[in-house]
Amino acid sequence: MTAQSGVSGVVQIVGGVALSPLLVGLTQQAKARLQGRRGAGPLQPYRELRRLWGKSGVDVEGTTLVYRLAPVLVAAAVGAAILLVPAAAAAPGLGVGHDALVLAGLLALARLAVCAAAWDTSNGFALQGASRDLTLSVFVEAALMLSLTVAALVAGTTDLPGVVAGTAGGHPWTTPALGLAAVAFALVVIAETGRQPVDNPDTHLELTMIHEGPVLEFAGRDQAFLQWALAARHWLVLVLAAGVFLPHPSNVWWQLALLPVSLSLLCLALAVTESLIAKMRILLVPRLIGVGAAVALLGIVTWLVDSL
Repeated sequence: MTAQSGVSGVVQIVGGVALSPLLVGLTQQAKARLQGRRGAGPLQPYRELRRLWGKSGVDVEGTTLVYRLAPVLVAAAVGAAILLVPAAAAAPGLGVGHDALVLAGLLALARLAVCAAAWDTSNGFALQGASRDLTLSVFVEAALMLSLTVAALVAGTTDLPGVVAGTAGGHPWTTPALGLAAVAFALVVIAETGRQPVDNPDTHLELTMIHEGPVLEFAGRDQAFLQWALAARHWLVLVLAAGVFLPHPSNVWWQLALLPVSLSLLCLALAVTESLIAKMRILLVPRLIGVGAAVALLGIVTWLVDSL
């Protein structure tokens, strides 16, 4: 293992496991400042996780093993995804490979586990949130796969470190294909992180929530697992955005050095988006994500035309 590979692996694991709640805190802090509020501070997610971890879980009457295993399964799936998404092009092999298709499968598995637990509890609001989440996931996963397909075509591989290396420098941006994929992936980031206009992470109104709905019946350490998994999703999609869908250098050391800057700017972009755009009607969200998928599909067509 080279020095570049070792450092990349440390940044990948430590960042995904320990620093991902900081991304949520930075986004919330930036959003508060943009709205003229002081805010809770960027370390607030860590305080919430510590508080939840110190409490016992809740066993809902009538639930089965599906409900009890869901938080651990979600955390395990997202944790495996952290081992898969590279922080730089020289990422080491950590036992799960780096294939983009596996990433989509792990994220889908985590979503399915939460929704299955919501069905197991038979809570009306949880079921409502789960049905909305599953409906949107059809469009979100399509946009995710199409945008990653564009990046894979540009790089010539579905291996994520190879994609990071293949989209580095200025040459991949000489055609509009990768730019179109970046637009589609921006909508994926908003949807996967539960941000406006797709969802409102600050609301606790059961009639409007999407991602918060299926986890209403969880508490204590189970809720801590789910909250951490949501923060880790921020890390996964923002690292992918910084390493694939934003211009980045070819040198691995520069990729690692600029990663904190790119992540901070992306958190600021999420805060600005939430401050400027109100939450959409639930029936309009699939159309928005569908437009993103169509833009990514146009990127594939553009790449095929340019390669002729």
